[in-house]
Amino acid sequence: MNAPTSAHHLQPPRDTPPALLQALAARFGAQYSVAAAVREQHGRDEGSISAPPPAAVVFAESTQDVQDAVRLASSHGVPVIPYGAGSSLEGHLLAVQGGISLDVSRMNRVLSIDADDLTVTVQPGITRKQLNEAVKHTGLFFPIDPGADASIGGMAATRASGTNAVRYGTMRENVLALEVVTASGEAIRTGTRARKSSAGYDLTRLMVGSEGTLGIFTEVTVRLYPLPEAVSAAICSFPSIEAAVRTVIQTIQLGVPIARVELIDANSVRVVNAHSKLALREEPMLLMEFHGSPAGVQEQAETVQQIAQDWGGNAFEWATTPEERTRLWTARHNAYFAAVQSRPGCKAISTDTCVPISRLADCLLDSVAEADASGIPYFLVGHVGDGNFHFGYLLDPSIPEERETAERLNHQLVARALSMQGTCTGEHGVGIHKMGFLVDEAGEGAVEMMRAIKRALDPQNILNPGKIFAL
Repeated sequence: MNAPTSAHHLQPPRDTPPALLQALAARFGAQYSVAAAVREQHGRDEGSISAPPPAAVVFAESTQDVQDAVRLASSHGVPVIPYGAGSSLEGHLLAVQGGISLDVSRMNRVLSIDADDLTVTVQPGITRKQLNEAVKHTGLFFPIDPGADASIGGMAATRASGTNAVRYGTMRENVLALEVVTASGEAIRTGTRARKSSAGYDLTRLMVGSEGTLGIFTEVTVRLYPLPEAVSAAICSFPSIEAAVRTVIQTIQLGVPIARVELIDANSVRVVNAHSKLALREEPMLLMEFHGSPAGVQEQAETVQQIAQDWGGNAFEWATTPEERTRLWTARHNAYFAAVQSRPGCKAISTDTCVPISRLADCLLDSVAEADASGIPYFLVGHVGDGNFHFGYLLDPSIPEERETAERLNHQLVARALSMQGTCTGEHGVGIHKMGFLVDEAGEGAVEMMRAIKRALDPQNILNPGKIFAL
């Protein structure tokens, strides 16, 4: 299935009765807005799909606010779409069936830091940078880093991961407990701060990755980790993408506990150089980071350097100071925006496949060949330590043929990943863009089971409807 270019056809929008708008205005006062600019801001994300804005926006500041907003919407059968930082890529926050946007960005407090247990409980609107600033005095940090300064609630909702996942895992492994407001407006708790439990269904794992379709997070408890004693980063250029990928595969298969290993292709290096005023060699490149004791970091780095040299890696550049590391990783995190700015007025369609590490080279190289042959501008970045990579196809929205080419490439890439027992989305989530691919990956029976859960927990289908699958 080719992904949609617009959300208009997925489901007809539902009416938002004036009585609901009046009730929301009376309950929330200055925390409520129907201003066009506010609605439009809450009706778009960083993706390429368009939809009409929500009918209204409510700015929640407490769990009670979320409960009251949901109860009012439920009494009228009107959709509620959670909104955090607005950094999603797959249309998660679009009001495809109308309704109200429930903005939790003001719910950004740290509720408790339990340093002895290496956990922290926060409200969903806090961003990952704000969280790390709040806990740095403890000698701990939260390692999940999707690049954007996303909200913790949004990261949990999409089961995000990012550059550190090869060492620290994803949000699936790092969320211990949640407070969730259900479709009826009830606040429930899932999980505890204990590291393991066999008590009943694992509702925390059910909610993590549910993309706001089963409940709205109002508290999130996550794992923290000790700040490493030593950190060293390095970049290394390669004669080909294959050489870079083979280096990564061998590193992972040898069990080297590398913290980050990112691939950026020559196209990405070129736009990053222009955007960030750098002078990196415009060849396929790995960005790596090592965490541990000084001796452990040195051993890891020397091992990887030797592997890289065996595959033709050259021009190693080491960064051991925080300033040098920040320079390198800021450039990597800005790759998406650098690429978009390299073609003014363009839209980027981002892929998100993930495959078993043993199939990474085959999947990636065949996909590069297809992208090169298409003639469409693109860039390639990847969290290749866990088999996840992203093409960004840069298209002119006024040229329908470019959109068709980008979607065809994406379709071919997903089909290839699924044939290798991979997934259509490693970290961005399904949203709208990958609904058809989910059926291809999971099968109709599994998707129907998901629908059954959704119907049971949200019988009116008011929680972020039109996402993940159609009811």
